[in-house]
Amino acid sequence: MSQGLEGVRMPAVAGAFYPGHPDQLRTAVERFLVRMAEPVTPLAIIVPHAGYIYSGSTAGKTYASVNLPKTLVILCPNHTGLGAPLAFAWGGRWRTPLGDVDVDEALARALGAACPALRDDALAHEREHAVEVQLPFLQVMLGDFTFVPIVVGTHALSDLESLGKAMAEVVAGAGRPVAMVVSSDMNHYEDVKTNRDKDSAALDAVIRLDPAALHRVVRERRISMCGYAPAVAALYACRDLGADRAELVDYTHSGMVTGDVAEVVSYAGARIFKGVA
Repeated sequence: MSQGLEGVRMPAVAGAFYPGHPDQLRTAVERFLVRMAEPVTPLAIIVPHAGYIYSGSTAGKTYASVNLPKTLVILCPNHTGLGAPLAFAWGGRWRTPLGDVDVDEALARALGAACPALRDDALAHEREHAVEVQLPFLQVMLGDFTFVPIVVGTHALSDLESLGKAMAEVVAGAGRPVAMVVSSDMNHYEDVKTNRDKDSAALDAVIRLDPAALHRVVRERRISMCGYAPAVAALYACRDLGADRAELVDYTHSGMVTGDVAEVVSYAGARIFKGVA
């Protein structure tokens, strides 16, 4: 990974996807954190990862709808095609303009033991933005926290199920609260109506807590939800952990910013939890 100092993953998209100046970044995140629903304690959330000007509002509303613990697993797709099919980090720190965040070494080692397919692969993280853009939201919300980043580059259902079951095992045995953050945008570069129709099919599977259905509908309908694979893995984990509710928090698209509704990218925020809200 890009390292300016030993063991530090330097930011790849600061100043592009989000403000590079700390004060401007903190102000932007604080403005996005709008509470739209009574917060719940989630097992997982799904949040978008586009430039903040496009998806920051949906991400902020989703984060504001939950009470997250200070230990997280953050899963994202592999946009670059680099690195292992399932790539995580054993340790080190990730830097944003707001400071450094430590990778949780104990949790990473437990995940590695539970899911041997996971590889400690810096290359997969080097230019991948989808974990990085979540960190400033978490830094503003939580202050100090630790996390394990996982880049999911495989779409094989058996691999995703194995990862999900491993995450459930580790979360259940962690001895401390742990939640999953899935970084994903929805359908890409079609008109608003087509995007909404395709996204509704994918989100219906999420709301029904059905990972196999999400995997199937995305492939059958050619839905370009970039993070569907990590979402499938997280749904398997949530199901094993006893999740019984999933709710859509917010849904927007890039045309609401650009004015172009003929070719948009959509963004959704969802929360998955158990018990009464």
